[in-house]
Amino acid sequence: MKRLPETEFKIMKIVWESSPPITTSFIMEKVGNESGWKIQTVVSLMNRLIERGFLRSEKRGKERLYYPLVEENEYLQFETTHFMKLYHKNSFMNLVGTLYKADTISDEDLNSLLKWVEEKED
Repeated sequence: MKRLPETEFKIMKIVWESSPPITTSFIMEKVGNESGWKIQTVVSLMNRLIERGFLRSEKRGKERLYYPLVEENEYLQFETTHFMKLYHKNSFMNLVGTLYKADTISDEDLNSLLKWVEEKED
């Protein structure tokens, strides 16, 4: 699996949040107009996602239908693993320390983390 550029990830998020099949018209409704994309741009991005193995398509009448081949949680796990290796030396504590120093962890999140650790110990 390869990392997705932001534009392709944006499309995949829509695909994952929706019930397949997805059409280019549906994508245009959700993101194309706000992004200033033209239909050709969306078609190109969808074709790239097919080439990368993230989508499959089939033609039904005049419409092309798209189905996800990669589940959202599978891709997020891949991305998170890559992120952890690249930026945090594969260390969960390094990640938490960075978030803590940046003051981006709420007390609620810290309490949830403590509960999670306690449950894992049992």
